[in-house]
Amino acid sequence: MRFCDECGSMMHTEGDAWVCRSCENREPRDSRAETAMTTQDGQRDDGAPAVADATQGSTETTREPCPADDCDGERADYEMMPKPGGSYEVRLFTCVECGRKWRDS
Repeated sequence: MRFCDECGSMMHTEGDAWVCRSCENREPRDSRAETAMTTQDGQRDDGAPAVADATQGSTETTREPCPADDCDGERADYEMMPKPGGSYEVRLFTCVECGRKWRDS
């Protein structure tokens, strides 16, 4: 695979030349350089990269008074969760002191 020196687009072969379909730049093919190019067969496959799930296990703590009458907690862990069927998120709280759960209204 070769990229155009003029515009950066991928070039294609046409006979004895590399041709850019974007800017019409033409460059002669070099058989020695093409032999040295790595093919997909010679590349190592490390598998798919690990992707973090931002919706799992991501909580933060904030100053939020607990709504329970018998708790004086002033801090709560919270996480953002997509509202089912909706196009926005809702913030779910968990009191650090008593463990009560509630959502932002």
